[in-house]
Amino acid sequence: MTAIPGRLIPDPHLPLVRKVGPPRTRGCEECLRLGTPWVHLRQCLTCGEVACCDSSPMRHAHAHAATTGHVIVRSIEPGEYWRWCYADEQFV
Repeated sequence: MTAIPGRLIPDPHLPLVRKVGPPRTRGCEECLRLGTPWVHLRQCLTCGEVACCDSSPMRHAHAHAATTGHVIVRSIEPGEYWRWCYADEQFV
């Protein structure tokens, strides 16, 4: 949410969120294809792609958001229950 004095405004990218189902892979789809390592995993909430986080060498989730416009992801790390908007750089 974006804060404006006296009120909160929902992230304008939330309409991009779709029902994507469980992750299709146990790792970053691109890293698995390329044979590169990852640190943490994110799932695109528009198309369901599994990609690596910004702490990973290849930063595939961020690249996916930039090239597709699918800017909202969720963490798929055990015990984590949050979503992030790359466009607005905020939790949603």
